[in-house]
Amino acid sequence: MKLKTLMRLAAGAAALTANAFAQLPNTKVLTMDVAHIIAQEALNNCKASGYKVTVLVVDGLNAPKALLRDDGASASTTENVKMKATAAMLYNRPSGPAQPPPPGQAAPPATIPGTMNAQGGVPIKWGEMTIGAVAVSGAPGGDKDAVCANAGIAKVADKLK
Repeated sequence: MKLKTLMRLAAGAAALTANAFAQLPNTKVLTMDVAHIIAQEALNNCKASGYKVTVLVVDGLNAPKALLRDDGASASTTENVKMKATAAMLYNRPSGPAQPPPPGQAAPPATIPGTMNAQGGVPIKWGEMTIGAVAVSGAPGGDKDAVCANAGIAKVADKLK
Protein backbone atom coordinates (compact mmCIF):
# COMPACT_ATOMS: atom_id res chain seq x y z
CA MET A 1 0.00 0.00 0.00
CA LYS A 2 2.88 2.35 0.65
CA LEU A 3 4.16 1.76 -2.86
CA LYS A 4 0.77 2.75 -4.34
CA THR A 5 0.74 5.89 -2.21
CA LEU A 6 4.26 6.79 -3.31
CA MET A 7 3.34 6.19 -6.93
CA ARG A 8 0.27 8.41 -6.62
CA LEU A 9 2.32 11.14 -4.99
CA ALA A 10 4.96 10.90 -7.70
CA ALA A 11 2.31 11.01 -10.43
CA GLY A 12 0.68 14.02 -8.76
CA ALA A 13 4.00 15.82 -8.46
CA ALA A 14 4.78 15.11 -12.11
CA ALA A 15 1.38 16.45 -13.15
CA LEU A 16 1.89 19.61 -11.10
CA THR A 17 5.35 20.10 -12.58
CA ALA A 18 4.06 19.63 -16.12
CA ASN A 19 1.23 22.07 -15.46
CA ALA A 20 3.64 24.63 -14.02
CA PHE A 21 5.70 24.57 -17.21
CA ALA A 22 2.59 24.73 -19.39
CA GLN A 23 1.30 27.93 -17.79
CA LEU A 24 1.03 31.08 -19.87
CA PRO A 25 2.61 34.25 -18.54
CA ASN A 26 0.48 36.46 -16.32
CA THR A 27 -0.67 39.45 -18.37
CA LYS A 28 -2.82 42.46 -17.71
CA VAL A 29 -5.38 43.95 -20.05
CA LEU A 30 -6.23 47.63 -20.33
CA THR A 31 -9.94 47.68 -19.56
CA MET A 32 -12.44 50.03 -21.14
CA ASP A 33 -13.19 51.59 -17.75
CA VAL A 34 -9.52 52.41 -17.06
CA ALA A 35 -9.06 53.64 -20.64
CA HIS A 36 -11.98 56.03 -20.20
CA ILE A 37 -10.59 57.37 -16.92
CA ILE A 38 -7.21 58.00 -18.58
CA ALA A 39 -8.82 59.73 -21.58
CA GLN A 40 -11.13 61.88 -19.48
CA GLU A 41 -8.36 62.99 -17.12
CA ALA A 42 -6.03 63.84 -20.03
CA LEU A 43 -8.82 65.87 -21.65
CA ASN A 44 -9.69 67.61 -18.37
CA ASN A 45 -6.04 68.50 -17.78
CA CYS A 46 -5.76 70.13 -21.20
CA LYS A 47 -9.13 71.88 -20.85
CA ALA A 48 -7.98 73.38 -17.55
CA SER A 49 -5.09 74.96 -19.47
CA GLY A 50 -7.42 76.21 -22.20
CA TYR A 51 -6.38 73.67 -24.86
CA LYS A 52 -8.86 72.08 -27.28
CA VAL A 53 -7.48 68.57 -27.84
CA THR A 54 -8.24 65.06 -28.95
CA VAL A 55 -7.26 62.12 -26.73
CA LEU A 56 -6.89 58.52 -27.85
CA VAL A 57 -6.25 55.51 -25.61
CA VAL A 58 -5.25 52.25 -27.30
CA ASP A 59 -4.79 48.77 -25.85
CA GLY A 60 -1.80 46.45 -26.13
CA LEU A 61 -2.77 45.58 -29.72
CA ASN A 62 -2.85 49.30 -30.63
CA ALA A 63 -6.64 49.06 -31.03
CA PRO A 64 -8.72 52.07 -29.89
CA LYS A 65 -10.29 51.81 -26.41
CA ALA A 66 -11.34 55.46 -25.93
CA LEU A 67 -11.39 58.52 -28.17
CA LEU A 68 -12.45 61.97 -26.97
CA ARG A 69 -12.36 65.08 -29.18
CA ASP A 70 -13.09 68.31 -27.37
CA ASP A 71 -15.44 70.87 -28.86
CA GLY A 72 -13.26 73.08 -31.02
CA ALA A 73 -10.42 70.57 -31.50
CA SER A 74 -9.47 70.41 -35.17
CA ALA A 75 -10.21 67.32 -37.23
CA SER A 76 -6.49 66.81 -37.90
CA THR A 77 -5.94 66.05 -34.21
CA THR A 78 -7.75 62.73 -34.63
CA GLU A 79 -5.16 61.61 -37.19
CA ASN A 80 -2.30 62.98 -35.09
CA VAL A 81 -3.31 61.00 -31.99
CA LYS A 82 -3.42 57.78 -34.00
CA MET A 83 0.14 58.34 -35.23
CA LYS A 84 1.42 59.37 -31.77
CA ALA A 85 -0.18 56.33 -30.11
CA THR A 86 1.26 54.04 -32.80
CA ALA A 87 4.72 55.54 -32.30
CA ALA A 88 4.51 55.02 -28.52
CA MET A 89 3.44 51.39 -29.02
CA LEU A 90 5.98 50.51 -31.73
CA TYR A 91 8.95 52.19 -30.10
CA ASN A 92 7.78 51.29 -26.56
CA ARG A 93 8.62 54.79 -25.32
CA PRO A 94 7.01 58.23 -25.44
CA SER A 95 6.52 59.51 -28.98
CA GLY A 96 8.75 62.21 -30.37
CA PRO A 97 12.47 62.50 -30.76
CA ALA A 98 14.57 60.77 -28.12
CA GLN A 99 16.27 64.11 -27.50
CA PRO A 100 14.43 67.31 -28.41
CA PRO A 101 16.13 69.03 -31.36
CA PRO A 102 17.90 72.36 -30.80
CA PRO A 103 15.73 75.49 -31.10
CA GLY A 104 15.01 76.34 -34.72
CA GLN A 105 15.81 72.83 -35.96
CA ALA A 106 13.00 70.56 -37.13
CA ALA A 107 12.54 67.13 -35.62
CA PRO A 108 13.69 64.27 -37.85
CA PRO A 109 10.93 62.48 -39.76
CA ALA A 110 9.35 59.35 -38.34
CA THR A 111 11.00 56.17 -39.54
CA ILE A 112 7.91 53.95 -39.65
CA PRO A 113 4.88 54.86 -41.78
CA GLY A 114 1.84 55.64 -39.66
CA THR A 115 3.86 57.13 -36.82
CA MET A 116 4.54 60.75 -35.91
CA ASN A 117 7.80 62.01 -34.52
CA ALA A 118 6.13 64.44 -32.12
CA GLN A 119 5.57 64.42 -28.38
CA GLY A 120 2.20 63.53 -26.91
CA GLY A 121 2.03 59.73 -27.09
CA VAL A 122 2.89 57.88 -23.87
CA PRO A 123 2.99 54.11 -23.23
CA ILE A 124 0.74 52.78 -20.48
CA LYS A 125 2.74 50.29 -18.46
CA TRP A 126 1.82 47.68 -15.89
CA GLY A 127 5.17 47.20 -14.23
CA GLU A 128 7.56 46.82 -17.17
CA MET A 129 4.87 45.50 -19.55
CA THR A 130 3.30 47.92 -22.04
CA ILE A 131 -0.46 47.35 -22.04
CA GLY A 132 -1.46 50.34 -24.16
CA ALA A 133 -0.79 53.99 -24.89
CA VAL A 134 -2.47 57.37 -24.54
CA ALA A 135 -1.96 60.14 -27.07
CA VAL A 136 -3.00 63.79 -27.03
CA SER A 137 -2.97 66.32 -29.87
CA GLY A 138 -4.10 69.92 -30.10
CA ALA A 139 -2.24 71.79 -27.37
CA PRO A 140 0.24 74.43 -28.54
CA GLY A 141 3.24 72.09 -28.55
CA GLY A 142 3.82 68.39 -28.12
CA ASP A 143 5.36 68.97 -24.71
CA LYS A 144 1.99 70.22 -23.48
CA ASP A 145 0.22 67.27 -25.14
CA ALA A 146 2.61 64.96 -23.24
CA VAL A 147 1.82 66.67 -19.91
CA CYS A 148 -1.88 66.00 -20.44
CA ALA A 149 -1.25 62.38 -21.49
CA ASN A 150 0.88 61.80 -18.40
CA ALA A 151 -1.84 63.33 -16.20
CA GLY A 152 -4.24 60.71 -17.53
CA ILE A 153 -1.87 57.91 -16.63
CA ALA A 154 -1.16 59.42 -13.21
CA LYS A 155 -4.88 59.32 -12.43
CA VAL A 156 -4.85 55.50 -12.60
CA ALA A 157 -1.30 54.90 -11.28
CA ASP A 158 -2.62 52.79 -8.39
CA LYS A 159 -4.31 50.42 -10.88
CA LEU A 160 -1.05 49.96 -12.85
CA LYS A 161 0.98 48.47 -9.99
